Amino acid sequence: MADDATAHSDVLNATAQGQLKSIIERVERLEQEKSEIAEQIKEVFAEAKGNGFDVKILRKVVRLRKQDRAKRQEEEAILDLYLSAIGEI
Repeated sequence: MADDATAHSDVLNATAQGQLKSIIERVERLEQEKSEIAEQIKEVFAEAKGNGFDVKILRKVVRLRKQDRAKRQEEEAILDLYLSAIGEI
C-alpha cells in the first residue's frame, strides 16, 4: 500500500500536491460550514412553525424571493394561463 502512495506521489510535483491538498481541505471546510448553516436554517423553520407559521409556505416565499421579479411574474402569468385552459381557475 505504501508503495502505491509513493508511486502516485511521483505523478504530481510537490507544488501540485500542496495545491490539491489545499483545495480538498477548503472544500471540506466549506462542506462543514454548509452543514452547520443547513442546521441553523432548520432551527429557524422550527421556530417559525412553533410560532404558528406554515413552513411549506415560508419555504415557497423564500424560493420566490430569490427569483427575478419579471421572471416570476412571467411564470405566474403562464401558470394562470395553463390553469385557466384546464378549467382550474
